[in-house]
Amino acid sequence: MYDLVIKSGLIVDGAGDQPFIADVAVDKGAIEAIEAGIQTKARRTIDAEGAIVTPGFVDIHTHYDGQITWDDMLDPSASHGTTTIVTGNCGVGFAPVRPDHHHELIELMEGVEDIPGTALYEGIDWAWESFPEYLDLLENKSWTMDVGTQIAHGAMRAYVMGERGIRNESATAEDIEAMARITADAMSAGALGFSTSRILGHQSISGEPVPGTFAAEEEVFAIGRAMGFAGTVFQLVPGGLGGREAPESGPSEPDLEQELIWMERLSKETGLPITFLVLESMDNPDLWKKAMKFVHEANKRGARLYPQTASRPAGVLLSWQSNHLFIRRPTYIKLADLPLKERLEALRNSEVRNAILSEENAPPLSESVNDEMHLLVARNIENVFELGFPMNYEPSTEDSIAAEARRSGIDVEAHMYDAMMAEDGRAILMMPSTNFARGNCEALFSMMTDENSVLGLADGGAHCGLICDASSTTHLLTHWVRDRQGERIPLEYLIKKQCADTAALYGLSDRGVLAQSMRADINVIDFENLELGLPYATNDLPAGGQRFLQKASGYIATITNGVVVRENDEDTGARPGRLIRGRR
Repeated sequence: MYDLVIKSGLIVDGAGDQPFIADVAVDKGAIEAIEAGIQTKARRTIDAEGAIVTPGFVDIHTHYDGQITWDDMLDPSASHGTTTIVTGNCGVGFAPVRPDHHHELIELMEGVEDIPGTALYEGIDWAWESFPEYLDLLENKSWTMDVGTQIAHGAMRAYVMGERGIRNESATAEDIEAMARITADAMSAGALGFSTSRILGHQSISGEPVPGTFAAEEEVFAIGRAMGFAGTVFQLVPGGLGGREAPESGPSEPDLEQELIWMERLSKETGLPITFLVLESMDNPDLWKKAMKFVHEANKRGARLYPQTASRPAGVLLSWQSNHLFIRRPTYIKLADLPLKERLEALRNSEVRNAILSEENAPPLSESVNDEMHLLVARNIENVFELGFPMNYEPSTEDSIAAEARRSGIDVEAHMYDAMMAEDGRAILMMPSTNFARGNCEALFSMMTDENSVLGLADGGAHCGLICDASSTTHLLTHWVRDRQGERIPLEYLIKKQCADTAALYGLSDRGVLAQSMRADINVIDFENLELGLPYATNDLPAGGQRFLQKASGYIATITNGVVVRENDEDTGARPGRLIRGRR
């Protein structure tokens, strides 16, 4: 008798093969058979007729480093078919850590990844110091999905160098030797990789760039060599990614071309796979093409470089629930602390509306990103769109808030105010900042369909008040496969990208493909009726911290390690997910 049989689904196996109709038999956490007409009895049967059956999604770019210590569900990723995640990206994390540096690592994570510091202070119990001790703590936890980790440059540099590391001073030979030793210990303990960030845009809330931003080649290569025996992944946000101009004072970002050159050399010397962020920037929209061209040539020369791309424009969600243009208008400030229902009732009042629209902004409370968001919106007001419902993450430029206002002969700010009042005051506006430089997603299409690229950048657990891109896995299916007005991507290709290819990069050869003896991480999806819900803000983080969540409808079942963790879009309470220690 099998534990589970999934009957008559359209199998999209993750290997890129043509879909076919068959049954899937699961026993003891593994796939026992995939064939038509399985007759052996099962303890449980799921009718998948008319649905697609895929591997569970493998999301390699998340920031649940703190959340995995207190939360066993791991939403929003759990709601979107994800059964494996990798944390510790972009050079930020919480291990290793000295007892007197908790504050600095929280400030770093809050600034770079927009995770409320109050939630991190309240939620993390800091029952570790070394990276192996961090993994030992995680070993005793369980989740809806499996969790893999990476050691972050920022945390390690702060641990080894103290304030010198936090201030990005140059590392001594002794510092570098210590970092190499800690890296090797982390790989031996089960880390899946190492991450670093080299862009000035990644800063703590106190304005310090991520420790390691300006690390010299000697430091970077020593860490890479220390990883070589394990064959784990070197992940980075490269300098020069957005074509950013050098600042008037202080060190500047490394140049992207120089970054690519040392990545090739490091990969060829160590054999390491290196994955780095690539995007279509607003200020240099063709830079990604140069990066992709370099990768093709470098990989022919023996390197293993994998550009990591998103699946939709990155930016900011604007609404009365979060950030918006009017957040520093004096009349709005008086309403800001009211519960949302009462605040919306006040905002519907014509006198309140007229006052807010006529006022100048009050001075910001601080220089933090959130306090200056209204200024960013004002500067980019031509690039704000209604997300709508069903949501459109690839709108036409003629549908922008500003373009609609001009056609209607009304004030742009007034139109933005009224647009946010739609959906009973819960409407969402979208302000793309990358991957939409030319008013479409054609660059994303090219990046996603490149043979060397991997899908990532969903940032699950991060940017809590700005985006909710952990739903990107669902977006792949609804937008790129089914609904896009323009060239689409075959279902079997995208499932391979999101499952087999991401798993293979991190050495997780036991998952990502539906085949006999593979791990039973599976999604059963009503593809024709799959739909994303509107993002919504909730205060369910520790200490009442706010974040955006986004639900989906159409997931008949999500199965982790042979256990149904979600059924008909609802959590079952099962927690079969475990810590992943090392490559498979």
